[in-house]
Amino acid sequence: MKEKLLTEIRQALQSSADPQAKATSARFFKPGEAALVYGVKNVEATKIIREYLKRIKPLSKHEVFALCDELWQSKYLEEAIIACRFAESWVAQYEPEDFKTFERWVNSYVNNWADCDTLCNHTIGSFVMKYPEYLEELKRWATSPHRWTKRGAAVSLIIPARKGLFLKEIFEIADLLLLDKDDLVQKGYGWMLKAASESNKQAVFNYVVAKKAVMPRTALRYAIEKMPKELKAEAMKK
Repeated sequence: MKEKLLTEIRQALQSSADPQAKATSARFFKPGEAALVYGVKNVEATKIIREYLKRIKPLSKHEVFALCDELWQSKYLEEAIIACRFAESWVAQYEPEDFKTFERWVNSYVNNWADCDTLCNHTIGSFVMKYPEYLEELKRWATSPHRWTKRGAAVSLIIPARKGLFLKEIFEIADLLLLDKDDLVQKGYGWMLKAASESNKQAVFNYVVAKKAVMPRTALRYAIEKMPKELKAEAMKK
């Protein structure tokens, strides 16, 4: 069943590939870091995902996660996104031991910001909302030497942050990532702070002002993006 589904998914992606979409995809990535893609437009990818979400319903979670593993291993962005959507569809059945699977995907398979954000925003973000004790694991991720694990520590909290959750842990992770020199890590924790500002504007502003002498400007600009002009101006003062 798994091999049949894999073959059909890949055939669907190949038949939906658009040469122009493939050619332009590289502009979303740094030079030399472009994701491997079929070149499937979002509207077509969405149709494929919807079709195969129906097809995997009879499978067990174990079987679906095994299918996700195979999709991740191809290194194609579209297959990674499908794997993320499949995993996300099982949110109601997440169990604590699933964290190790998700962590393995981040450490072993994620190789660009789009993979990282798609997996972490939804699958892992939903997991930590269900099992907040695993926020301690995200703090551990923030000390990893692996760039996507570090970015994942922050972007896993985007959706919880928008809901006003986990502000203490958000600041703790921002502290751990504060001086990181990787701009994609900086953008990741800046985005996390920006999301937190939607529900906790003053607290995030106070944090940014307290750290602005050392916070990289990339992270700072992301963090204050949704704040009123006067607060932005104050935060940007040297």
